Amino acid sequence: MAKPILCGIDEAGRGSLAGDLVIAGVILTQTVESLTDSKKISEKKREELYTTIIENSLHHIVSFPPKQIDKEGLSRCLAIGLESIKKYLNADIYLFDGNQTFGVLGINTMVKADTKVAQVSAASILAKVTHDRAIIKASKIYKEYGFEKHKGYGTKRHIEAIKKYGYCNIHRLSFKIKP
Repeated sequence: MAKPILCGIDEAGRGSLAGDLVIAGVILTQTVESLTDSKKISEKKREELYTTIIENSLHHIVSFPPKQIDKEGLSRCLAIGLESIKKYLNADIYLFDGNQTFGVLGINTMVKADTKVAQVSAASILAKVTHDRAIIKASKIYKEYGFEKHKGYGTKRHIEAIKKYGYCNIHRLSFKIKP
C-alpha cells in the first residue's frame, strides 16, 4: 500500500504590520536535510534550503498584498490561500501549522508542525523567504522604515518610524498600532 501524500502548509507575515501575507504548500518529492521551523535557522541557511526545496518538491506559494488583507481580512486571506493550495497540490493529507483551518474543509492542523513535520518545515521556509525577499525589496523604496531589519513586524523602531513618517503603501491600515 502506498504511503499517503502529505502536503505541509505554513504562512509568514501573519502578524506583520507591513508587507504581504504569504502561504506556502509543499509536497516533498525527495528528502531534504536540515529542515526545521524557518525562524530557527539563519537567513543564509533559509536561502540555501529554499532552492533545495524548490528543486525537490511540488509546491504552491500564495501572496496577499496589504490592500487585499485590509479589504478582505486576514482570516479570509488565509482561507483563500488554503483553498488555493488544495486546488493546485493534490495530496491525501493537508497539514497546516497551528490550530485553525479558517473554515476550510479537509485541512488538518498541528501546533508546532513546522518543527515536527518536514513538509511543514519546508513550507515554513518557502513562505518566510518569499515574504522576506519582498519586504527587503520594499525597504529600498521606503528606506526610513528599516524593513530590512524587522521584516515589517511591530518592533519599537518600526512603530517609531510609523509615528514619525505615517503609513506607506505596504502598510496594513487595518492593523492598528497603540499610540
